Amino acid sequence: MKLFLVPTPVGNLGDMTYRAVEVLKSVDLVLAEDTRTSRVLMQHYGIDTPLQSYHIFNEHQTVNQLIERLKAGISMALVSDAGTPGICDPGFLIVREAIKNDVEVECLPGATAFVPALIDSGLPCDSFCFEGFLPHKKGRQTAIKRLAQENRTVIVYESPHRVGKLLQELLLVIEPERRISISREISKVHAQTLRGSLEELAKHFESTEPRGEFVIIISAKCQ
Repeated sequence: MKLFLVPTPVGNLGDMTYRAVEVLKSVDLVLAEDTRTSRVLMQHYGIDTPLQSYHIFNEHQTVNQLIERLKAGISMALVSDAGTPGICDPGFLIVREAIKNDVEVECLPGATAFVPALIDSGLPCDSFCFEGFLPHKKGRQTAIKRLAQENRTVIVYESPHRVGKLLQELLLVIEPERRISISREISKVHAQTLRGSLEELAKHFESTEPRGEFVIIISAKCQ
């Protein structure tokens, strides 16, 4: 009995590792955040392992049943739509329960969107604060004010329809000359990284329609 967490490409299908393919072929069941998305990946690599849906809306209802199947000797792999499961995607709950029930857990190394975005930013990456997605409503302004005072490089994820709003919110609490970097469509054909001051990039998105998922890197507060 073993649960594997298998990273999948954040963009280019060629970023899948040999070992990830081997694991997905060898397990009895693959748990997928969206079976339609994962089926495309698996068909590309000739993987015919059965798929089962496992996502944020059903994980609490299904986790105990899955743990019982693991304890009975079934091997499983968990994948998200893109990147490493558990990083702003389902994964934590089943890993916690597997550990409680003495089920072996192994996370394979692989793709995570914020790592290439951080390196590409040119901002210090020896010490950083990863926040994932900020709250949409309750607690959002508190989180933004806290990040404005952070003495480390800050990393946040944002969706295309909220990235412009986030930059304007940051301008209210962060000095406009603070350096930031914004990456989108990482490893895809239209991958892009924009670097500049907060004010410059906020103006950019006032006139440019955001497309793709975004990773925003914010420089530390000046000491």
